[in-house]
Amino acid sequence: MPQGIKIQLIYFLIISVIGLIITVYDKIAAKAAPRHRVPEKTLILFGFFGGALAMYITMLLIRHKTRKKKFMLSFPLFIIMHLAIFLALNFLIGKDDLAIFWDKIKFWEKK
Repeated sequence: MPQGIKIQLIYFLIISVIGLIITVYDKIAAKAAPRHRVPEKTLILFGFFGGALAMYITMLLIRHKTRKKKFMLSFPLFIIMHLAIFLALNFLIGKDDLAIFWDKIKFWEKK
């Protein structure tokens, strides 16, 4: 698997786990401690930045925010956007251009 795809998948995994945790926490806080809720802006930002798929599935499973159109419309749109970006980065852009891009951002490797 190319290095660029690995980096993207690790990013999506990390942001998805964080998004899942804050979604479940908000559901628990909604019942137990309403003053300690996660702001809706925070949930939407985590969805926008990559956690939409995990958060959307979690919201459906635990029945949290499912009556809010803001979440039920934006998260599927974010999922489509993430998929389009992933496909564009990895399959539609020329492989040589992408290899150059990933080589330039490998700041952790010594040259």
